[in-house]
Amino acid sequence: MREMFTGMPWWVKWVAIPVIALVVFGGLIASVVGFVIGLLFKLLVFVALVGGLVFAVRKFMSSSSSRSDW
Repeated sequence: MREMFTGMPWWVKWVAIPVIALVVFGGLIASVVGFVIGLLFKLLVFVALVGGLVFAVRKFMSSSSSRSDW
């Protein structure tokens, strides 16, 4: 494999081959990146919802305990 690339010009190794790889595997790369971004977004929404729930429960519990002090 190395002997095959030694006779090639630099632009074939550093421009043409990566462009061909992007054309061939571009859809796969895009779907993997989209999946990861979607997963991170869902994780962020989950953390925000759990944090909001914890905040609401703590606020409700503190307000109900202060009413019982009356």
